[in-house]
Amino acid sequence: MTYTGQVTPGGPPAARELADLTITKLSVGPMDNNAYLLRCHRTGEQLLIDAANEPDRLLELVGDRGLATVVTTHRHQDHWVGLADVLEATGAESVAHPADAAELPTVTRTVEDGGTVRVGECELSVIHLVGHTPGSIALRYDDPTGHPHLFTGDSLFPGGPGRTTGDDDFDSLMADLQNKVFDRLPDETWFYPGHGNDSTLGTERPAIPEWLARRW
Repeated sequence: MTYTGQVTPGGPPAARELADLTITKLSVGPMDNNAYLLRCHRTGEQLLIDAANEPDRLLELVGDRGLATVVTTHRHQDHWVGLADVLEATGAESVAHPADAAELPTVTRTVEDGGTVRVGECELSVIHLVGHTPGSIALRYDDPTGHPHLFTGDSLFPGGPGRTTGDDDFDSLMADLQNKVFDRLPDETWFYPGHGNDSTLGTERPAIPEWLARRW
């Protein structure tokens, strides 16, 4: 089946096959949080982005291949309700940005802007986006046979940036999104948010002036 990025709470996962990586998206919990399981084709190693909720369903998704790493995109609790249980069951490494790490149950490694996280032979680049929280991160995967893929947490959604609580946070998040995401990546870049449907940068780019004007 063609991947659309549309999943529903309690519904089945959606899988996308790339040349070297499988991306599987699952909606969990009462807030329709997206969790993403990445599996390297060459090694079979797996990485989970946001152990948000329903750890039993996340572990079922992981299956018997094991889990090497869990990356938490930011410190808001709806993105890590299942983290402790998933880590206990799998022994996975827990990764987050240091500015949000103290708010999480367990962090065994911190990553900064420009750092990397690996899943098998595939490399994800860390993009620090300040505004939704101080330590929010996105993860960028450059498909060697296609367009980039970007996991944005709650920093970027179809229709606008993530929620901010003040003018300084909004200005910071928009500056980071423009400078580190929209100015550096092509329109074909597919992004995977922390809630709801996916989109592409090209679809969202024309609306940036509107976002700046409305300030959300």
